Amino acid sequence: MQATVWGGAGEHGRSCYLIEQGQTRVLLDCGVKKEGAGEYPLCDENVVPQLNAVFLSHAHEDHSIAIPLLYNMGYTGEVWTTRATFEQLPSYYKAWKGYAASSHADLPYRDKDISAIQYKFIEEQTPSGEWYTIQPGLSVCWGRSGHLAGSIWLLLNVEGRRVFYSGDYTAESLLLAADRPQPKHLESPIELAIIDAAYGMDTESQQQKLEQLRLQIDETLRQGGPVLLPVPTYGRSQEMLLWARKQFPEIPIYVEQEITTGLKQLLQGPEWLQPEAIERIQACLVDPRIVFVDSEAQRLQAVSEKGSRIVLTNDGMLQSARGQWYYEQLTKDKACCVILTGHLAKGSCAHRLLMASREHMEILGHDAGQVHFIRYKVHQGLPDVRAMLDVLGSEHSILVHAGQQATDAVCVQLSKEGYTNIHALSAGDTWRE
Repeated sequence: MQATVWGGAGEHGRSCYLIEQGQTRVLLDCGVKKEGAGEYPLCDENVVPQLNAVFLSHAHEDHSIAIPLLYNMGYTGEVWTTRATFEQLPSYYKAWKGYAASSHADLPYRDKDISAIQYKFIEEQTPSGEWYTIQPGLSVCWGRSGHLAGSIWLLLNVEGRRVFYSGDYTAESLLLAADRPQPKHLESPIELAIIDAAYGMDTESQQQKLEQLRLQIDETLRQGGPVLLPVPTYGRSQEMLLWARKQFPEIPIYVEQEITTGLKQLLQGPEWLQPEAIERIQACLVDPRIVFVDSEAQRLQAVSEKGSRIVLTNDGMLQSARGQWYYEQLTKDKACCVILTGHLAKGSCAHRLLMASREHMEILGHDAGQVHFIRYKVHQGLPDVRAMLDVLGSEHSILVHAGQQATDAVCVQLSKEGYTNIHALSAGDTWRE
């Protein structure tokens, strides 16, 4: 068996892993990296037409947006994913097309390649935790990964060899449910595990990070300033909205309509949610304190209103004209605080603003910047990787989704603790057993 990294190991973005065993070839995800004009996986155009199946763990662009490239290269098979993921994809394709246009870059595929994608919904073929045979020599078992509605991990049996792929995983979501492989899945050894280690050596829990977030927001609100939270359309945006509503019950909250749409969509998929989540979502949707913004008049209200308020815009890296407009308008108030909570691609608007704010802080000798970074946890750090390894007992493990230096540090630490065969690869590398 061998695994080739077409992207995603030693870097954050363009997750794409080729698994080959005997005559069977499968691909796990096919995403992009939001840097420069966009970076795509190192897909081998000679191998792509020979793929037996493609699996998509979730809709985020760094896992999904290069899938049309496979069809452009001659793939004619199916993409196995969930219906919830499928329903989210159009907004990501649209956003990436806009990003490419703003970067004056041509897409490496056409609209007809997007239309050519043949989706198969894995949860409609087999329930979570049960094996399903796709073809002779290829079976799959899946579970919820807690990262996004519809996001899953995968356990594959490829001609008698088992491969686990975590996708993007967290067991600490405030809204989404996550599963672990059960003992019945581990009766046969897992030869290879590809594990989300996006947070590197970070050891803080979600609750610790939320307390930091609460303190920063509370300080700004007490000073009468607005708080801008740039977030992705799907994922932590809905969680952070529900959390903010509970933490700051007297404060007006303005939320872009796309985030609201994602919240409503969650009601259509209760199987992805924790107990009581539907009740919390329904209460949020009728809360008169929350303004669901879908017009220019409401946006002007969000930025011109005086006093404390929280604004959520669906652009985690502030790359869009709307996100940048919110930033420019709200930061006219010197008491404004902008809090970035997720991955920031190097060179993105949010990354540049954060670096400038930190430089300003260093010059003044104290924290006087308006832009802060406080991570909201949707991936795994060191303790989480350790816990997953303990559950899986995999013979070999490849850590992915983080830069090379961070990945190397985790591998060194785990080796010191007695874990063996933990690998830090990079794009273009191949692991063979």
